[in-house]
Amino acid sequence: MSKARETREKIIKQAASLFNTKGYSGSSIGDIMRATGLQKGGIYNHFKSKEELALAAFDYAFQCVSKRIREVVRTKTNAKDRLQVLLSSYLSYINDPPLPGGCPILNTAVESDDIHPALRDRARQAMTSWRSLIGRIIEKGISKGEIHSTVEADVVATIIISTIEGGIMMSKLYQDPIHLQRAIDHLKEYVQNNL
Repeated sequence: MSKARETREKIIKQAASLFNTKGYSGSSIGDIMRATGLQKGGIYNHFKSKEELALAAFDYAFQCVSKRIREVVRTKTNAKDRLQVLLSSYLSYINDPPLPGGCPILNTAVESDDIHPALRDRARQAMTSWRSLIGRIIEKGISKGEIHSTVEADVVATIIISTIEGGIMMSKLYQDPIHLQRAIDHLKEYVQNNL
């Protein structure tokens, strides 16, 4: 890997952690300089703007989260089992998050709502990817007879994602993992008994 590529990746990784903990608006170029150890010119040599860096940093953050989820889902073949391990993987967010600051989709979606449309669109794409993964697991489970044919995949995806994100938010707000644990426990029971 070239020195320029290494530097670019270092900037992206450091910015991803920074943006995910302090937010895009709360992170200045000075903060990015301190985190990377680079001067302003060194950062702008690789990115035209802070927004371009934020998009690359979000992509990196989402890739970290996605990799963890996909790795655990691949360990199972039954649809309900795949959903169960997916749910369990979120418990690690408390003690071993993919990167500091919580869920990058949640953080970016909340912060970018009307202020940063490019970031909002990127968060929407990531959420669509997550919804699609859950939907594919459910639809394959229906086709194999592992999940009831009356289950609506997109409805279940909404319930799972909303409950997980709410649990993450509450656990971060109260600095107590019990809220995410309760959300995951509820979802595991829901998957086992209602699908």
